[in-house]
Amino acid sequence: MTAMRTAVVTGASSGIGAATARRLAGAGFHVFLAARRADRIEALAAELGGTAIATDVTSEESVAALAAAVGPRLDVLVNNAGGAFGSTPVAEAVTEDWRQMYEVNVIGLMQVTRALLPALVASGAGAIVNVGSTAGRIAYEGGAGYTAAKHGTQVVTETLRLELWDQPVRIMEIAPGMVKTDEFALVRFDGDAAKAAAVYEGVDEPLVADDIADAIAWMVTRPAHVNIDSMVIKPRAQAAQHKVHRVSH
Repeated sequence: MTAMRTAVVTGASSGIGAATARRLAGAGFHVFLAARRADRIEALAAELGGTAIATDVTSEESVAALAAAVGPRLDVLVNNAGGAFGSTPVAEAVTEDWRQMYEVNVIGLMQVTRALLPALVASGAGAIVNVGSTAGRIAYEGGAGYTAAKHGTQVVTETLRLELWDQPVRIMEIAPGMVKTDEFALVRFDGDAAKAAAVYEGVDEPLVADDIADAIAWMVTRPAHVNIDSMVIKPRAQAAQHKVHRVSH
């Protein structure tokens, strides 16, 4: 009897992470949901028949506990934990915002990957998907802290692929553009609902979390020899970071 495939999704308490956990559970994976908000992931794990593990990806001790809970074999890792904090120009940058973005988007991703890599190799056909952003490919005013962090996500992914070229692990990145979730913009603008709403104003159909989850599920369920190096995914309305079709109602 074939053992059930397993997946770890970080940042699984909301948005893309929660949607990805649902998609992978639907595809037959036992999902380990990792996030700081234990109550949220416990409720979702109960719904999906998964396992909730309260995890702070920026803490080595917390990540070590996650790896211990997962055990010696893992099929899929989705490094989704991330976030943007603030939108000030460099001349007015808030150091702690920048530090927090780098810690979660780069250091956290590294720590989780490092801890779970032996289990992914042990599976014989592991897959890592790092959730980057179109911000990891282009600069824009007010976004230097976040774009620097997401450029880091992209470069860590590319380097890991080179370093693991002879190992049975696929290294992939998905880079979403405009995705409307309940929390991303709200967190970025420190709870300012008006500023968060303005990001999506007039855009009839931005991407939603399930669009990204659908793509991630497709990536990790390709045959083991197929590596989707990078997938950039944007809504039709977004031609570029600065060029978005908006309709006045």
